[in-house]
Amino acid sequence: MAAPFNYRHLYYFWVVAKEGGMARAAARLGMAVQTVSAQVRTLEQSLGHALFKPAGRGMALTDAGVAAMAQADQIFQLGEQLPAVVREAATGQGLRLAVGISDGLPKLVVRHLLQPSLEAPNVRLLCHEDEFDRLLGDLALHRLDVVLSDRAAPPNPNLRLYSHALGQASLAWFAPVALAARCRAPFPDCLAEMPVLLPTGHAAVRLRIDQWFERHGLHPQVAGEFEDSALLAAFGRSGMGAFPASSRSRGELLDDPGLQLVGEAPELVEHFYLISAERRIQHPLVQRLLQQRPD
Repeated sequence: MAAPFNYRHLYYFWVVAKEGGMARAAARLGMAVQTVSAQVRTLEQSLGHALFKPAGRGMALTDAGVAAMAQADQIFQLGEQLPAVVREAATGQGLRLAVGISDGLPKLVVRHLLQPSLEAPNVRLLCHEDEFDRLLGDLALHRLDVVLSDRAAPPNPNLRLYSHALGQASLAWFAPVALAARCRAPFPDCLAEMPVLLPTGHAAVRLRIDQWFERHGLHPQVAGEFEDSALLAAFGRSGMGAFPASSRSRGELLDDPGLQLVGEAPELVEHFYLISAERRIQHPLVQRLLQQRPD
């Protein structure tokens, strides 16, 4: 009969895998090499599979070891967060929400998407912006509570992630007042008379914008492409060119006296998603975010 599973043995295995060998792990743990080796062998016996194999003068993870390491990473990374979580709860610092923001998501929209959670008392919001795939990896390892993105998570048997639609918004085109004043053609043909700024391919909507140009027979002068939508809007406000933005941001953009709405593009639609590592959402702040979902 297999020995009972012991998390202490798992921790020793995790340190050995992290350090790349028994000797370095023993030095980190302040234990004898023989003791660490015995603890790992006990874990292997309880699991019924070898976790390490010889590799040159050292050792490497077996396929079973790789699988065990993935689980151990999640367990002990969560464990490292435990003191901070307990301290925040004990000192009344409120709920913590760690959100990954995909670099393709318009930043002017992010605040609108997060607004329901901000209305809760004593919220501590942590926002991390990164590439979509990297954020999904952090979410799978529970380093993030949720990811906000302009696309759903792709099917991946190694990552159990769930995409929840938060809604959509059409695009509108804005331009510096001085540029718009010189145009004679109506919208959207006027976009061919002035330089335009576009999101890069990091944004899911970029392909739809290119297809929209083709349908209208437009070949605009692209003066700049930006991964960061806030940077795109900043250069547009400076007078560099016309640019698309979510209709959800219309009020904020039109508060700028140097900008003008040149036209609506209702057929150009951005989609917004909340991606979680669990199907049934438990985090109360994430539940608030999902309240804005379309029926």
